[in-house]
Amino acid sequence: MTPQVTVGVDGSEESLAAAHWAAREAVLREVPLRLLHVSAWPDAPEVPAVHAGAVTEGDEALLREVAERAEKDHRGLEVRAERVRGRAAETLTAAANEADLLVLGSRGLGALAGFVAGSVSLAVVGAARQPVVLVRAEAPRPVGSDGNVGSDGSDGSDGSDGSDGNVGSGGIVVGVDIYHPCEPLLGFAFTEAARRGLPLRLLHSWTLPASYGYASLVDPGAGEELGDRLVGGLDDLVEPWRQRYPEVGATAETVVGSAAYRMVEASRDAELVLVGRRRPHLPLGPHLGHVAHAVVHHSPAPVGVIPLG
Repeated sequence: MTPQVTVGVDGSEESLAAAHWAAREAVLREVPLRLLHVSAWPDAPEVPAVHAGAVTEGDEALLREVAERAEKDHRGLEVRAERVRGRAAETLTAAANEADLLVLGSRGLGALAGFVAGSVSLAVVGAARQPVVLVRAEAPRPVGSDGNVGSDGSDGSDGSDGSDGNVGSGGIVVGVDIYHPCEPLLGFAFTEAARRGLPLRLLHSWTLPASYGYASLVDPGAGEELGDRLVGGLDDLVEPWRQRYPEVGATAETVVGSAAYRMVEASRDAELVLVGRRRPHLPLGPHLGHVAHAVVHHSPAPVGVIPLG
């Protein structure tokens, strides 16, 4: 594995937003940024050379433009640009496995329809062995005379331009399942919060067992004891990480309701949302759980999917 942040670039608004987010992340991690364009253009002899040449020139021009922008926004950042041929999902998954982090764009369809990540992105997050972050296109930002002004008027040269993609006021939100090991998720979350100087909000969602149905109608407090036990279990899980990262303000909450719904709601004010992905017990190929799937499709904030083994 190479210490670097890799981002898939295809010229779409979503991929450009992903490149912007990835550049800032590379600065925070103090590692190079790798811009990767995957071309599926065939090498068949019947394809006119003039067309193949035009596509190649266009791809290389795109990479140069994105690389120059990243270097201008973040002085001193090492940027590597590469154009490769192959199947997008397979190539990007391999790139993810070779990097600290892979960043991809996520297309938005509006508040009601949610956000469609696309078959390639879903295939990558379902198969990658390293963390993948999906970023939707940024909202329009004020642009000054130099074309490089963030929402706070800074030029972004210090890596903190305030416009790193869907910045919210709620810090980092993490979905935690206390019944299964999730150390990679907690490690990524606390490390990222420390890098960014952001608070963590760790959520565990739960519902009353069916056996509590009638009792909860008669006594609304019937589930309080179970809820208290869950809070204690979550605190026990998080406490070692609080001690390891005392500078990170981390709150642990148990909330009643659907985990998918609660995570999507919590994402509204978040700067980053993190969910875990478990390997399926059966050999069914790449798989994304229903909670991660819902968050990827509906979160307005960037979503990080962390493999849990």
